[in-house]
Parts: sequence; structure tokens; C-alpha cells
Amino acid sequence: MKPATLTFSALAAAMLLGGCGGSERPRADLAASQVTAIGVNAYLWRASLDTLSFMPLLQTDSAGGVIVTDWYVNPQTPSERVKVTVTILDQDLRADALRVAAQRQTAQGANWIDTPVQAATVQKLEEIILTKARDLRRAAVSG
Repeated sequence: MKPATLTFSALAAAMLLGGCGGSERPRADLAASQVTAIGVNAYLWRASLDTLSFMPLLQTDSAGGVIVTDWYVNPQTPSERVKVTVTILDQDLRADALRVAAQRQTAQGANWIDTPVQAATVQKLEEIILTKARDLRRAAVSG
């Protein structure tokens, strides 16, 4: 082996073995408000997926923090369909790190016509996601 290769190999081995120490990381680290293993806050990501789990997903990008659903038709109102886009804007668990947008269409004959979405609908979705994310974080701290 060349000296540079040996040095690199020794350094890599030391780094790997250094992580095998007897002391565990504190549990609180698992529940930090900034969880970035997937590119965005993991609690917001999981809560968003859980909240939208009844809708078909069209696109998910955990690195960019984007979830786009396909059109969802509620069986109780077959003349209306909704599509949702959730964007996670930050790595911290904060209310302003989440943006929800929704599109709504109603059937008129054989055509789907764009219809306004009530602002309260989007706000309610954001509240549900944030509450679930906080619950996930709380569970990680106490569990």
C-alpha cells in the first residue's frame, strides 16, 4: 500500500470505530426541531404523508419537500374533486415552514370546471399537519 492510501484507510477505520463507543446519544437528539436526514423536517414530512394518505399521490420529493396528490373524488360528492400540493420550506418544525395549496373542480356535464377553494380548507389542512408533526415530535421525546 502507498503511504497516502494507508493513512486514508487508517483514518476511515478510526472514524468508523469511533462511532462504536459505549455512550449512547441522548434521546432528545432524536426529537430535535431540525431533522434533516431526508432534506426537510422529518416530522412535517411524515405528518403531511399521513394527513394526505387517503388521496392518491402523484409526486413525492423528500429532498425538495414537495408532495403532490392526484385528483381525489369523495364518494359522497362525486361531482367535485380536489388536488393538494404540500411544500415544506424549511428544515425546522415551524408553522411558516409549511405551505399547502389546493385546487378544486366541479363537474359540469362531461367537463371539470375550476372552482375556488375556501381559504379555511387550506388553513385547516395546515393545522392538521402541524398538529400531527408536533405530536410525532412529542412522541419521539417521551418514547
